[in-house]
Amino acid sequence: MRTFLAALQFLTIVPVPSRAVSPHHLEHAAWFFPLVGLLIGASAAALDFGLAHLLPAPPLSVLTVMALLGISGCFHLDGLADTADGFLSSRPRERILEIMKDSRSGPMAIAAVVCVLALKMTALAALPPERWWPRGAAILLMALAGRCALVWEMAVLRYARPEGGLAAIFAKQRMLWPAAWALVILAAAGWLTLGRAGLLAAGAAVLVTLLFCLYCHRKIGGYTGDTLGAACEIAEVVPALMLVALRLAPLAETLLFAAQPV
Repeated sequence: MRTFLAALQFLTIVPVPSRAVSPHHLEHAAWFFPLVGLLIGASAAALDFGLAHLLPAPPLSVLTVMALLGISGCFHLDGLADTADGFLSSRPRERILEIMKDSRSGPMAIAAVVCVLALKMTALAALPPERWWPRGAAILLMALAGRCALVWEMAVLRYARPEGGLAAIFAKQRMLWPAAWALVILAAAGWLTLGRAGLLAAGAAVLVTLLFCLYCHRKIGGYTGDTLGAACEIAEVVPALMLVALRLAPLAETLLFAAQPV
């Protein structure tokens, strides 16, 4: 239970008594990252459902994305900004790591944040509230995929900062089995919510995360806390985009909407 609370404290702004968790619990918390992702997604989906009768798709989508950001305290968005500043600077590895530690945001960070948020909002807006279940499933899969991406990146890459950092605590554990568990959870959630379309959305999130891991390896030789945040934000975009693509593809419409709950 304390390991779950450690994961909840690390990934959300939900208040957890400091005496309830310790660094030891956080070391093993990656097992519970997918569960926290499900809770975040379910909360945001419930808000979206509650407001769907009051607002049209565009402002509703903005509020839902704001809820996803608020639950995490913009923790991962900050990592995306720092990663963009470092990776897009065209500097050597050591200088990239220095830039990523700078709390100031440059134009590349701002551009990355705007693009990712715009993609989330417009992708959700393209899934109409009138047919809410695919939209609600997309929100659930977005949050889940983002938190699973954290585990996958830690499984395939080594920690890149020799001096340590916030995410260094996870490098003490082997992440192969937690990563496999995260994959099973995401695939099961995709299948149970949207069938084949959900599996395709889950598979696309895995693929994009692995491609981002390859990019991180080439730029800095591993992962940092910032790149974990970036992976979460990027992976969150993928399920909604994939479901929109399926909805717009003439031969794929049945994958997304056939046999779905009313």
